[in-house]
Amino acid sequence: MAAPLAVVLKGYPRLSETFIAQELAALEARGHEFEIWSLRQPYDDRIHPIHEQIRARRRYLPEYLWREPLRVLRSVAIASRQPGFRHAFKSWLRDLRRDLSANRIRRFGQACVLAAELPRATRFIYAHFLHTPASVARYASIMRGVGWGFSAHAKDIWTIPDWEKREKIAAARFGLTCTRAGADHLAGLHSGETTQANGATATHGKIGLVYHGLDLGRFPPPPDIRPHGSHFMLLSVGRLVEKKGYDDLVEALASLPASFDWRLVHIGGGKLERELRARTRAAGIDARIDWRGKRDQTQVIDAMRRADLFVLPSKIAGDGDRDGLPNVLMEAASQKLPILSTAVAAIPEFIEDGVHGRLVQPGDPAALSGAIIALAADPAQRRRFAEHAYQRLRAEFGMDAGIARIDRELRAALSGV
Repeated sequence: MAAPLAVVLKGYPRLSETFIAQELAALEARGHEFEIWSLRQPYDDRIHPIHEQIRARRRYLPEYLWREPLRVLRSVAIASRQPGFRHAFKSWLRDLRRDLSANRIRRFGQACVLAAELPRATRFIYAHFLHTPASVARYASIMRGVGWGFSAHAKDIWTIPDWEKREKIAAARFGLTCTRAGADHLAGLHSGETTQANGATATHGKIGLVYHGLDLGRFPPPPDIRPHGSHFMLLSVGRLVEKKGYDDLVEALASLPASFDWRLVHIGGGKLERELRARTRAAGIDARIDWRGKRDQTQVIDAMRRADLFVLPSKIAGDGDRDGLPNVLMEAASQKLPILSTAVAAIPEFIEDGVHGRLVQPGDPAALSGAIIALAADPAQRRRFAEHAYQRLRAEFGMDAGIARIDRELRAALSGV
């Protein structure tokens, strides 16, 4: 039996998007049947255990139209006979005039394939990310005459033009986002909206605030005792891209006193890896850093149970890209690993400086190094921060409230209410 729901993603599965996998698994557990439509083929060399639990069929749209010309041409012919094709084409032309790019052309081609290949039973399209996946979902929904909604996160909110966000919000049945800052911004673009806070599922009219939260049932209880080695063990997990601030962390580590015996484990890949490795060699600290590359969640949690301090030096990138509320912070809290991060994006929505961890200003290596030294010298404070973050995670950032909101939105959309 064909699934009534189509979930459109930019890429699947991805190691860096455990929050999406967690949501999909939870929706399946609540009885939702859906197919996953990905704009890109997977590029990670491994998957998380949770990906193996998700039963939904995976479908891949042509990542580049020229690679599957017959499929694209056949789909355009089929889509052109859909009742909404002319409207979708006009909407796309209007967008193309404002964004004349190969990307915009590719999204319309992918939307034609999606509209042509969706099962007849499909009644709703749900897109993760407001940029390219939402474009494909929107054009295809117009062609097929079905509704669509979206979840927005970080880069997709802050790096696309306001006109595009306004029009997508107006066209969607609902929009969800995972940070209060993002929800306020999107609601402000949608005329007549006001903020009505309601814990983890605040409502801004059409825009809903839904923290990803954490499914603590998938994580081991925090360790009673942490291994005590001769080095002060720092851990960071994140992609090696500008918004994660690893250039600031390298500078901070290079300025630490020679007498301070530290080591850093980094987990994650990214385009800045070569540059950052060169910086650590130039600073003479490369022997203290273990670049582990991509790892699955089991390995990430194991590293968190062995570390003394979690560090995430996020900042706003030059193109406006920034973090939302990184799931790795909640994962660190789940293992009572004390947290040092920055007061940027939605991080302060989870970590209050001096209560649940330490937050310094983004882009300030001196403040980072000072905080590392102070926290290394005060294990009692690290334990207090870790305990408070753990209790806040359990009380306010569990997964259930957010999943319940998404479940309600999807069921109402599928039933036509």
